[in-house]
Amino acid sequence: MDKEADDSPPPVADLALPLAGRVALVTGGARGQGRSHAVGLARLGADIAICDLGRNLQTVSYPLANPADLDETTRQIGTIGRRCESALVDVRSLSDVLTFVDRVVGEFGSVDILVANAGVSTLGSICTMGAEEWSVGIDTNLTGVFNAMRAVSPHMRRRRWGRIVGISSMMGRSSNPGIPAYVASKWGIIGLVKSVAQELAPFEVTVNAIAPGNVSTDMIHNDQLYRLMRPDLAAPTADDVAPAMTALHVQSVPWIEPEEVTAAVAFLCSDGARHITGAVLDVSAGASARFTG
Repeated sequence: MDKEADDSPPPVADLALPLAGRVALVTGGARGQGRSHAVGLARLGADIAICDLGRNLQTVSYPLANPADLDETTRQIGTIGRRCESALVDVRSLSDVLTFVDRVVGEFGSVDILVANAGVSTLGSICTMGAEEWSVGIDTNLTGVFNAMRAVSPHMRRRRWGRIVGISSMMGRSSNPGIPAYVASKWGIIGLVKSVAQELAPFEVTVNAIAPGNVSTDMIHNDQLYRLMRPDLAAPTADDVAPAMTALHVQSVPWIEPEEVTAAVAFLCSDGARHITGAVLDVSAGASARFTG
């Protein structure tokens, strides 16, 4: 039976499970960063809702998550002892995201935390990129974040409590050639976060962004990106691209693990971050040392 939505703020949890009694929704939760965020928040006591596209896109060169990946994230959350609601959702569709959020609120009673994580990387020169490649990047990475924020914000505003985290990138604070849609979308997330943070601040809802560096997921570990990084090689490997990846950071590591980003997500969802809003938290192995501001 569906649980009626509760307009009261979530209870204050104990120190062992600081997110107990809260519900976290993670988009792009089937694998990679999304799975890490979902499982990490479950370990802190939250019940979880996850969604993912669950199929490949013609303009994205690497395989995307599939329904089995979504099921595996659900299974891992279940082994922790938390409830998990999952669905195949295209975050590019506002109506689909609204329907999923309403379903989650009906099942769990609230959505207290949003991690707007779903994203893809579309590669191509500005001289050759087509409209579809551009649209897939912008519509997934930026409009998808808007759609998720739009869907959860009325619920959080009514309950006068919430945590929203948008996953941007170090490419949302800098740039690289050959990924114009990705860079534009990740810069856009930061502007979106800052605007929404001001609107929801009177309602005890915080809205922040995380800007990770190279995260060790399928988004960077794929043949097309390897070839972009090492065009001098016919079949470059991870070891071949590691020096170029390391050069994007300041610390001497080519990539960081998803769990390192999850630690930042968990902090921004905590009571200790209740007065942090409209901010960008860099988890970029020191790449932010090269940025202004």
